[in-house]
Amino acid sequence: MMGMNPRQMKKLMRQMGIRMEELDGVREVIIRLENREIILRDPVVTVITAQGEKSYQIVPGSEEVRPVVNISEEDIRLVMEQAGVDYDTARKALIEAKGDLAEAILRLTEE
Repeated sequence: MMGMNPRQMKKLMRQMGIRMEELDGVREVIIRLENREIILRDPVVTVITAQGEKSYQIVPGSEEVRPVVNISEEDIRLVMEQAGVDYDTARKALIEAKGDLAEAILRLTEE
């Protein structure tokens, strides 16, 4: 509403039963999609409550998009056996190799 100062706007919103609250200390928001994740770092997050329903408004500081790699337990166990490493090391290698078994094993055995 043009010409209305922020104080008047807040008063009008309260009268309409709309509350806005900014969340403090938010470091990141992750949006998980089927084939990728969107990571919003240092966002400004506002919670808007109207008629008992909450909505979140997110303004990102910076954004990163990364693909999601689906790794099976069977693949992790195979890499563990072939490379002689623990579970976490095998899983990390598979993630870095984007699920490619051969590449993960080679990376671990070349080190």
